[in-house]
Amino acid sequence: MPKMKTKSGVKKRFKLTASGKVKSGQAGKQHGMIKRSNKQIRNQRGTTVLCDADARIVKKFMPYG
Repeated sequence: MPKMKTKSGVKKRFKLTASGKVKSGQAGKQHGMIKRSNKQIRNQRGTTVLCDADARIVKKFMPYG
């Protein structure tokens, strides 16, 4: 059998933790920072772990992840 391909968009946007959870960048930080509160900007730094429902969808596109 040939190898299954990972979706290239998924490999750019998500990483897996050692325990198998899916890490992603915070949403809502690309533009429009003037409208956002300083608290929201501060809390959206770095990465976040996806909830189980979203992680299940993402894992379909990373067969060897």
